[in-house]
Amino acid sequence: MAYYISLVRFTDQGIRTVKEVPQRIANAERMFQQYGVKLSQIYLTMGRYDYVAIMEADSDEAATKAALALGALGNVRTETLRAYGRDEVGPLIAGIP
Repeated sequence: MAYYISLVRFTDQGIRTVKEVPQRIANAERMFQQYGVKLSQIYLTMGRYDYVAIMEADSDEAATKAALALGALGNVRTETLRAYGRDEVGPLIAGIP
């Protein structure tokens, strides 16, 4: 399972309907499952981004599909980062001279 961090910002549409956020999060969680993506954590944040989400997925393709499907709803824009856990770092750098 690969990990992803999504930095999420409301669109104009999303902030106008901010009271719907709890239901939208539940809906997103169910939608992500259709793509094999698990929403592990989500945090409301202050600053440049409105939310930070931590997800697990079987592949980059699954994470990308989930992010695109979420963005297509028009409430948020996402910037998703592939995150490597502590146990993945060693093998990644093993071949670097």
